[in-house]
Amino acid sequence: MAPPNNRLMIRALSALHRCLYRATGGLIGGRFGKANILLLTTTGRKTGRKRTTPLLYIKDGDDFVLVASNAGDDRDPGWCLNLKANPHAQVQVGWARTPVTARQASPEEKARLWPRVIDVYPGYDDYATRTSREIPVVILTPDT
Repeated sequence: MAPPNNRLMIRALSALHRCLYRATGGLIGGRFGKANILLLTTTGRKTGRKRTTPLLYIKDGDDFVLVASNAGDDRDPGWCLNLKANPHAQVQVGWARTPVTARQASPEEKARLWPRVIDVYPGYDDYATRTSREIPVVILTPDT
């Protein structure tokens, strides 16, 4: 688990990131190096309130692919737990908002997608060595 001060810093930076992304349609906050960033809005599993998190993603056809690394923490990130409780969510890419349904990638899908996410953000490999848990890869399929 991250120390309390780190968690507070991450929350503050995440809130600023959300604000800038929303205000500019992702012009500010829509990229991180080679990675694209989306805003994922889930329903809180405990509160029922909407929770929005900026996350790196890759596309796989029409699907959005996320890595639930939680920076190598031993717990899944809150957004991932929220999706396990309620797989219906929304993504914002640029100005576009899309309703999606989440599922965890199968082992075969993860094996196929992992090299692609590492190409975009090599830090995921480091995160995987920091934790004993299997880091989930989450696939978001746009609702039709």
